[in-house]
Amino acid sequence: MLRLIACVFLPFAAGYYLSYVFRTINTVISGQLSSDLGLDAANLGLLTSVYFLVFAGAQLPVGTLLDRFGPRRVQSVLLLIAGCGAALFGAATGLVELLIARALIGLGVSGAALSGMKAIVTWFPRERVALINGYMITLGALGAVTATTPAEWLLEYTGWRQLFEILALATFAAALLIFWAVPEAMRPQETRLSPLKLRAIYTDRRFWRIAPLSASCVGSAWSLQALWAAPWLKDVEGLTRESLITQLFIMALGVCAGALLLGTLADRLRRRGIGSEGLFVAVTVLFMGAELALVFRVPLPSQLSWLVISVVGAATVLSYAIIAEYFPREFAARANAGLNVVHFGWCFVVQYGTGLILEQWSTQNGHYPAIAYQVAFAFAVAVQCLALAWFLMPWLGILGRWSVKRSRSTPTIDPSLIEALMPPPETAVHQVEEEDEW
Repeated sequence: MLRLIACVFLPFAAGYYLSYVFRTINTVISGQLSSDLGLDAANLGLLTSVYFLVFAGAQLPVGTLLDRFGPRRVQSVLLLIAGCGAALFGAATGLVELLIARALIGLGVSGAALSGMKAIVTWFPRERVALINGYMITLGALGAVTATTPAEWLLEYTGWRQLFEILALATFAAALLIFWAVPEAMRPQETRLSPLKLRAIYTDRRFWRIAPLSASCVGSAWSLQALWAAPWLKDVEGLTRESLITQLFIMALGVCAGALLLGTLADRLRRRGIGSEGLFVAVTVLFMGAELALVFRVPLPSQLSWLVISVVGAATVLSYAIIAEYFPREFAARANAGLNVVHFGWCFVVQYGTGLILEQWSTQNGHYPAIAYQVAFAFAVAVQCLALAWFLMPWLGILGRWSVKRSRSTPTIDPSLIEALMPPPETAVHQVEEEDEW
């Protein structure tokens, strides 16, 4: 086990750590980028969100490559691309060059989470996947921590260009570490039915039951933490630069703590025969409550709401574990890739769309009014409510039928109710369904 941790877990955690740094670093350098290159809110939103757009577009081909060639080869090559993008970003002199560099970074780290999850599913026991995923995301989220106070300290001495040169070198080093340290995994033999496997993922009703809710909540949490938390805290809460960086640091720690907490809870629930779907619903409801507290300016510390939002950014621990129950092990990367497409696609929409909405209001002393942020955040919450209703619809339908039966006859517990409220166990029936699909 120690050898697996040293040669498999930690190298991929290093790559995931860098992906988190790249995902959230624009929050800290946005002020310098705007002043040095004259970027407005819409341009800044586009620059930051293009990472997520390219990231989303790369998920399906990267997932297919991971299942076919293994995480070691694919991830090492992708990180080399990310390193080149970081070097170009540090040397860019205009918006177009920044967009190209940011796109290369997004492509290069697009396999960070998938390769790590694929490695975990390949080398670790299935019953420990949720817990190990939690550890992976916890260590990776330290990149978000690094992109706050430590990055701010480093910026005082280097500037954002030199910072990206350092990140480029670190990314090249991580690529070499994965290539030389990680053992080669046995690759499953591809069959002539392989082209249908991706279609099977996207036609699976269970996938489309969880994907909208996971994307609208997790994607929104990523978008807000990666860019719009800082402007809100500055424009609406009036925080100073020092207080702002401190709050972002706390939020980054919240991602780490959330990944560890959710992974541990999911692991303990699984030991008792309980799946992760109920816990995932509870987390998303808490997330929407935190957003609504910001929208309606509930008299609570807004820092508490932002901490909850950051914790939900780690809820992929649960959604990845749920998806892992739906599909065979050898297709784990493609299944998670399919989920990541909607994650990052929605993240792009929220990140860029928020900038466009803010631009509809005039700035006052360089600050956007609170109503602009409230309207933008309210749109995201509305979509999340619809996604939650869609996810709960099967449960609500069964509860409704059960209540009608109960009112007409002697109270009994409908077995279908228990079956619906519990996640699908790994039974022979479930295995037969999988065989039919694949």
